Amino acid sequence: MSTKGKNPEPEQGADPFEEKLRRLKESFHTGKTKLARFRAEQLQSLGRFLQDNTKQLHDALAGDLSKSAFESDMSEIILCQNEVDLALKNLQTWMKDETVSTNLLTKMSSAFIRKEPFGLVLIIAPWNYPLNLMITPLVGAIAAGNCMVLKPSEISKNTEKVLAELLPQYLDQSCFAVMLGGPEETGQLLKHKFDYIFFTGSPRVGKIVMAAAAKHLTPVTLELGGKNPCYVDDNCDPQTVANRVAWFRYFNAGQTCVAPDYVLCSQEMQERLVPALQNAITRFYGDNPQTSPNLGRIINQKHFKRLQGLLGCGRVAVGGQSDEGERYIAPTVLVDVQETEPVMQEEIFGPILPLVTVRSLDEAIEFINKRETPLALYAFSNCSQVVNQMLERTSSGGFGGNDGFLYLTLPALPLGGVGNSGMGRYHGKFTFDTFSHQRACLLSSPGMEKLNDLRYPPYGPWNQQLISWALGSQSCTIL
Repeated sequence: MSTKGKNPEPEQGADPFEEKLRRLKESFHTGKTKLARFRAEQLQSLGRFLQDNTKQLHDALAGDLSKSAFESDMSEIILCQNEVDLALKNLQTWMKDETVSTNLLTKMSSAFIRKEPFGLVLIIAPWNYPLNLMITPLVGAIAAGNCMVLKPSEISKNTEKVLAELLPQYLDQSCFAVMLGGPEETGQLLKHKFDYIFFTGSPRVGKIVMAAAAKHLTPVTLELGGKNPCYVDDNCDPQTVANRVAWFRYFNAGQTCVAPDYVLCSQEMQERLVPALQNAITRFYGDNPQTSPNLGRIINQKHFKRLQGLLGCGRVAVGGQSDEGERYIAPTVLVDVQETEPVMQEEIFGPILPLVTVRSLDEAIEFINKRETPLALYAFSNCSQVVNQMLERTSSGGFGGNDGFLYLTLPALPLGGVGNSGMGRYHGKFTFDTFSHQRACLLSSPGMEKLNDLRYPPYGPWNQQLISWALGSQSCTIL
């Protein structure tokens, strides 16, 4: 296990997490995290962490993924700051009890939903957006009043180091901890009982997390991935489509869980789309993309080798070059790809875009629906009916008509999967709700007992008729 800080090594065979987790649980039970003032102070401190350490975060993200400073700002730091600002602005409103309607049996009572923290929550982040996908759920966990354990990915080691060394300087360490290590340590951590687990990663690991949570009946949010389809209709401008698809496919070197994973189009559109994609790639990244400051690198050698193997699928129409020393894979377009090939069996998670031909919209929808439900789905057409057909006849975590994943910049829209692509949702208030237990509350008067006589046995015809009427929908009142 990686260790940082001045804590002594645990004794051989001792659980390295047990004592820290016990202290965090004790801290939660003091009630300090339930105070609005405490939550606001922690959110403000989190905002200062982002502002004070921008240079260190830029350097870490460049070291892990070769992200440019602007790309790090655009996809990580600014979005995290937006989440902090939104939570601070709305914290009092989000925390308020939510009054609900009553019926005649409860007319004299007060009915409401109280938003309570779960307790000690575990947030496990991935390596592809190692800051954004850690801080965004953290904002909601803090706003909801929880104590937290953060587990950054050991694969994005530079960002892990910044989070482990600097973030504890800003947050109350009695209510917050960063735990380090790889799969073995994560497995050990998951043996403990948490009150909520939030995991972002692959469906394979998501099943492991869910199985561990099930042993303690711990609720989970699983933000997973999958193969996101992108349907391109014949009735559209190929260059417009190419510009938008190329930007979203090759952003972060394709290492984005909501990126378009493959294109479905007719043979005629493929012939028009390939040169348009080549044009877009050249305009975005130059004649030699390897020298572009705007194109990242593959996270490590393992993923590089996996992606290099996928370059042998179909036929390379654009790109295809690679450099193991730099972990560089060129922005690539594959054509003549068959459904049975490896590139169509797994999430690509790299700068490779397969084009698969279909004869019609119906065939494209059938192709999508016989596969696992994706995290995102995209459709391009000048005809709104085509886009609406794709929306109505398929299912996905998110949907983009004539654009890519810009919806992620809108905190009013949730991010979340369905089926194999995950469960639960977050962003903005959705994150607060995810980390809050919605407690049903009814407060009745201790007096006026005579009014309750009608609900007690024995039930005569008059009681039965009156109670049935009082429970009926026509007796509901809207406040």
